[in-house]
Amino acid sequence: MSRCIQLAKNGKGNTSPNPMVGAVIINNGVIIGEGYHVKYGEGHAEVNAIRSVKNPDLFKDSTIYVSLEPCSHYGKTPPCADLIIEKGIPRIVVGCVDPFSKVSGRGIQKLREAGRDVKVGILEQECLRLNKRFIEANTKHRPYVTLKWAQSADGFIDKERNDGTPEILSSPFTQMLVHKKRCETDAILVGSRTAMLDDPSLTARLWYGKNPVRIVIDRKLTLSKTLKLFDGTVKTLVFTEKEAPNSFNLEYITSDFGTDLPINILNFLQSRQIQSVLVEGGRETIQHFIDLDLWDEAFIEKTMKKLGSGVKSPVLNGGNLIEIQTYSSSLIEFHLNKF
Repeated sequence: MSRCIQLAKNGKGNTSPNPMVGAVIINNGVIIGEGYHVKYGEGHAEVNAIRSVKNPDLFKDSTIYVSLEPCSHYGKTPPCADLIIEKGIPRIVVGCVDPFSKVSGRGIQKLREAGRDVKVGILEQECLRLNKRFIEANTKHRPYVTLKWAQSADGFIDKERNDGTPEILSSPFTQMLVHKKRCETDAILVGSRTAMLDDPSLTARLWYGKNPVRIVIDRKLTLSKTLKLFDGTVKTLVFTEKEAPNSFNLEYITSDFGTDLPINILNFLQSRQIQSVLVEGGRETIQHFIDLDLWDEAFIEKTMKKLGSGVKSPVLNGGNLIEIQTYSSSLIEFHLNKF
């Protein structure tokens, strides 16, 4: 099962809205096949593992290990449970049950009804953590929310300003780490002030992978169309209380701007099968998600540089500090909230 998890991680950033899954086929203590879900819309882990076996005659005395329950329904591909039954594999070991409503125990039930020996719950917590974003979307019915900011040693994220160049607190290396995280996330969100003052691209240009969907909150539609967010290169969603015509890669979503705006945004993203969102700023936007307890993890870079004054950093309410990574001029804290 550890090997299944290792394989599954190779699909990170490419399988959403499907989960990451790995599969290993064993015969007499020897691995004879393995595979993982490479990309959304393509073959699942079980399919790729079965295809990799050179001698199909070995299936009748083999065990297949899968990090997530085999699917039992027709989606982009046929049911994996049916394929396992068809190939005559007698034993199946499952890491964790799939929370997706169209599966959720049905795959295991189908295998058992076909007379297969099925064991469930091997390295269960590790398998659940592997797909925390997928599980969050299917149990809490909202995208997995990651908060990200960089702050000075004296607790500021920027100097007070109305225009001009933002205060750079991240190093080139930690900027690269942020872009890696962008590749692994479905969407990235900023408020109008950040968009106006920083003119960010919100792409993953410093790391190999796909760009996330860009999201900006622009209540009065005051942002200039010359900003990089509106260059049409990446799908961009604008949440506003006004109506505006859509154009190529640009969509306006009219929304209620009351206290529940983050909830409205997450509900809309869930309806679009966007399972994870990275909230990058600014302070007011991030704090709004924190105050509504709408966050799952936080990625906070703390630098040695002092600003003396400026825009105070957000303040987490609750959660647990689970890891600290130290670099030459900064450290990064990883906080987890109730998972």
